[in-house]
Amino acid sequence: MNTADLGLPVAVPSTALFTDHYELTMVQAALRGGTANRRSVFEVFTRRLPEGRRYGVVAGTGRVLDAVENFRFEPEILEFLRERGVVDEPTLAWLADYRFRGDIKGYPEGEVYFPGSPIMRVTGTFAECVLLETVILSILNHDSAVAAAASRMAVAAQGRPLLEMGARRTHELSAVAAARAAYVGGFSSTSDLAAGYRYDIPTVGTSAHAFTLLHDTERDAFTAQVKSMGRDTTLLVDTYDVAEAVRAAVEVAGPELGAVRIDSGDLLLLAHRVRQQLDELGARDTKIIVTSDLDEYAIASLAAAPVDAYGVGTQLVTGSGHPTASMVYKLVARADSEDPDAPLRPVAKKSMGGKMSLAGVKWAARRPDESGVAEAEVVGTGEVPEELRDRLLLVDLIRGGEIVARERLDVARERHVRARDGLPLSATQLSRGEPVLPTEYV
Repeated sequence: MNTADLGLPVAVPSTALFTDHYELTMVQAALRGGTANRRSVFEVFTRRLPEGRRYGVVAGTGRVLDAVENFRFEPEILEFLRERGVVDEPTLAWLADYRFRGDIKGYPEGEVYFPGSPIMRVTGTFAECVLLETVILSILNHDSAVAAAASRMAVAAQGRPLLEMGARRTHELSAVAAARAAYVGGFSSTSDLAAGYRYDIPTVGTSAHAFTLLHDTERDAFTAQVKSMGRDTTLLVDTYDVAEAVRAAVEVAGPELGAVRIDSGDLLLLAHRVRQQLDELGARDTKIIVTSDLDEYAIASLAAAPVDAYGVGTQLVTGSGHPTASMVYKLVARADSEDPDAPLRPVAKKSMGGKMSLAGVKWAARRPDESGVAEAEVVGTGEVPEELRDRLLLVDLIRGGEIVARERLDVARERHVRARDGLPLSATQLSRGEPVLPTEYV
């Protein structure tokens, strides 16, 4: 079960070491300098979308909440830091009592975003907020990249089911996160059992070529699988000769055969030939599933083919050429003293080379045109215009250190469909282009 998304207790190890060395040394220096407790605001945003992409997809928010909740320095972690001389004893004492007690607001999971969108805002003392930079970015950058690729593939599939099959093409822990992000982006199931267990995502799978090769004949393999899994199973038909395999599959399982899978060759040509053959054999309801290193462009090229579902692996879990969303975590406001009531002052990096950021705590809204279709992402630091007050995008995620926005993964998945449908039609074009919405700063 998806115990985390259901709000049930989960035995999750500490996430405190999912961070960079310099986050802790900054805390040490700030503690010594008397600035560690200055109230501060950090924001997560990206300066640009991956080249050619029309929109981004927020994914990983639920995992961020888990990571923040479990960001604690246990005795063995403190001893590791002590042995390595990472920080001094006063800092270790401070870390021993660390719990994030601030606030986090952000775009809800599944929402779309654009350059400059304040995807997440973290407010608290400088020390408690800066420690979360690396883990928040590592989650959002990975998951949002996969979700964006998944969303494009879902558009290309035109409503046909998408099966996530990328576990063997990435790190074992990344595979679980990728399956979750793919589900948010529009995939219907995963082959990864850890993802199914952790996040309650439907899991699928039958057999590989090794199972066919194990048997003396292809027919023997099909017979064993049908006896084990029933006639509604999916038989892999491209180990030897596809036409002979399809004939044997129908003879073994009958017209009730659930599906056949094609994993190699000219998928467009083979899908048409297999569909014709299945129909001639009376298996008109037997579905055709294609795999074989698909991406959104390959899926789109099969739009006119008699394909019922797609299995995607490598290109999905690597973001279809863009494995990161290039998000950053920047200090945008801070107090001038450690007085908790001291006013916040806008701050921003001023260096050249395209790495400048906008100072101040920002709000964001999506302005619609007269027909209700989004026409701009509006980002501001002052008063929210009255006409945009019911269009604000950031929601409360954590208040006073307590999670307030735990939700089922299906909610984020459904939210993404609504968000994508609210964009101009050109958002769904796979051709390269600029972000479908301009970002306006007010």
